[in-house]
Amino acid sequence: MAKINIQFTLFSAFYSPLIATMSAGFLKEEGLDFEWSVSPPGKSAIEAAVNGSAHVIQTAPSQAFNALNKGEPSPVLHFGKVNEMDGFFISARQPDADFSWKKLEGAEVVMFGGGQPNAMFRYACYKAGIDYDKIIPITPGGPDAIDQAFRDGQGQYVQQQGPYPQQLEVEGMAHVVAQVGPLIGPCAFSSLAASREWLLTDEAKAFTRAYAKARVYLNETPADEIAANEIAYFTGTDEKALRNCIATYQQLGCWTPEVAITPEAFEVILDVYEYCGGINQRYAYDQVCCAPP
Repeated sequence: MAKINIQFTLFSAFYSPLIATMSAGFLKEEGLDFEWSVSPPGKSAIEAAVNGSAHVIQTAPSQAFNALNKGEPSPVLHFGKVNEMDGFFISARQPDADFSWKKLEGAEVVMFGGGQPNAMFRYACYKAGIDYDKIIPITPGGPDAIDQAFRDGQGQYVQQQGPYPQQLEVEGMAHVVAQVGPLIGPCAFSSLAASREWLLTDEAKAFTRAYAKARVYLNETPADEIAANEIAYFTGTDEKALRNCIATYQQLGCWTPEVAITPEAFEVILDVYEYCGGINQRYAYDQVCCAPP
């Protein structure tokens, strides 16, 4: 049985389309064994794809902008979408049925200090009609550091992907008051990428068949069944929290069944990075993306 190595940039239930290829047995059905990992702090999953230590990576089309802004080609091609919406939540310490984004102005928010999570949050604030510069940011680092800072009492609000906010809700420590995704709408948020060479292999075709099955599965299967299959991947997470998280993402519509990244979704990411000053020019779709194998 051929083996492929999969690497995640961040590990979250938001990336269930890729997790489900493993947890629900779709890779095995296609004759593929697998190992998986999360890129270590300070390292990019793209490096793993380039040096061959990973065959498929979970990343984002916007990661290509780092090379393109320097006049270099993207080191990998983004061949499939993982999520077609931003999957971050805003949680507060107390329930707030009357929450509006205006309440973030002047408030302390534990959040990501850079990268795509910050760019998308800035753009969401713009779409919501609030002044991002009036937010008091607390930026302790990655997802675990953000979660711990909020647990330790920092911030009035926190920006997180699931299942972190749902776990805080189960413990009575926070309450989800908003989602970023609906403000921005469909976009090329997160992706699968690989080297040009690997995309030409039979393993790439087999992987894509498995991945296509996983995307259909996520749209047709109850959240409790998906959570039961995935819970082993989430040490320390309550199964109820994972179930609630998956159900919310199903309702958000970020896991549409089609594998390909659409040009329309890519254009929205260009809008985000143009607004935030993260690109030198609007790049062409085929500089970043390709059709699935």
